Amino acid sequence: MQPYVLVLYYSKYGSTKEMAHLIANGIEAEGVRVKIRTVPNLATAVEVAAPSIPAEGDIYCTLDELANCAGLALGSPTRFGNMASEMKYFLDQTTSLWLNGALHGKPACVFTSSGSMHGGQESTLLTMLPPLFHHGMMIMGLSNAVPALSNTKTGGTPYGASHVSGPRHDLGISQDEKILCEAQGGRLAEVVKKLSEAL
Repeated sequence: MQPYVLVLYYSKYGSTKEMAHLIANGIEAEGVRVKIRTVPNLATAVEVAAPSIPAEGDIYCTLDELANCAGLALGSPTRFGNMASEMKYFLDQTTSLWLNGALHGKPACVFTSSGSMHGGQESTLLTMLPPLFHHGMMIMGLSNAVPALSNTKTGGTPYGASHVSGPRHDLGISQDEKILCEAQGGRLAEVVKKLSEAL
């Protein structure tokens, strides 16, 4: 079976979802197969279980899809400088993968969006890394060889792609942010290809 990169995200207002699809474009441009998946919303009180397949949009990720990926791009909006609780909850369910080393040696990167320029993008990206380190993944950032990283006046960090959506979440992804998302996906795909060729 052809290896695939998993683009796993949570999105509340749509910006992180759009970034996920741009990163997927960068992966596919390198000739690598991609699966785009999301995680369910959380509720403080549960009376009726939500369906296992959402009514619309990208489908929910399974632990098997995470375990069998050749690489991972993980995305979340910022929540006071942290990843969203929905993504944290999903990652908290991955102990079985940690126990059997399912993600050891696989490359991974992270991406985020926030409502303001100083909304905690870099700290959010950093909070997404510890679970990946614990899983034994190889972490990749964004290289300043991509000029958009130095030119951007909105989102973009060496830790991973980011986007500033504005306080009403109505600012579209800038051209520099698009370039950075696609470059991050392309870079991840290149490493996945090199690792698969080495096996």
